[in-house]
Amino acid sequence: MSDYIKKEDYEEPACIFCKKDEIKRIDSGRVIEKLDEYLNRNDYLSAERHLKYWAQEAELNGDGRGLVTLYNELVGLYRKLGRESEALEICEKLSALIESENLGGTVTAATAYLNIATALKSFSQAEKAVTLYEKTKEIYERELAKTDSRLGGLYNNMGLALADTGEFEKAKQCFENALSIMSSNDGCEPEQAITYLNMATAAESENGLENSEEFIADCVMKADALLETEGLKHDGNYAFVCEKCAPVFGYYGYFLLQKKYSERANLIYEGN
Repeated sequence: MSDYIKKEDYEEPACIFCKKDEIKRIDSGRVIEKLDEYLNRNDYLSAERHLKYWAQEAELNGDGRGLVTLYNELVGLYRKLGRESEALEICEKLSALIESENLGGTVTAATAYLNIATALKSFSQAEKAVTLYEKTKEIYERELAKTDSRLGGLYNNMGLALADTGEFEKAKQCFENALSIMSSNDGCEPEQAITYLNMATAAESENGLENSEEFIADCVMKADALLETEGLKHDGNYAFVCEKCAPVFGYYGYFLLQKKYSERANLIYEGN
């Protein structure tokens, strides 16, 4: 099952190019807003072109903080597309920026660690990912409110990596933490659905498919119910969740659910 990382809060300047401390800073907020338009249409080629253009502008103008934002997004994009070498190259650049920008123990640094760790996990480097998730956890738990959805995202992703390394009890606790946090945030039902499917996958890894059949069925039904929550906004994020959940439903034999959510994602991407 895929992980999830929701859009994070960044320190934003107020205009496309703002002169502050002799550095022309990009307006990351407006750049991300345009990025979301591309992602909501599943237009990954335009999204990549957009991010690379603004990364070049930020680099030329010495805007390290802007580059951190853009590299975070590029790491996520390349991870989703399965482009390992490019994702890992940006991870290295992002790690260097954390040091050169003296971000230290800030939430911005923790978010970068989270994105790097999730890329590493996606490309079969779970042990390295766990180390970075621990660094993120230390900062997030110190700096964020206990109900902040970013903590929920961290716990979910960290649980996946822990399951990959065989630390199943720690993984279960992370998933429970993620569910607790997301249940206290409006509109986070899709993220809870992902966590339930991740719990099913972890249970299969720990105990085998046959021994986990009842637990998996319960997780699948809960995930389906959450995705059908009345009033949920059917936007790009929802489409992405549906797209990633669909093959998991199919893997466990729930082919009608697979078909339903695959078709729903496509309709959203097509603007219907």
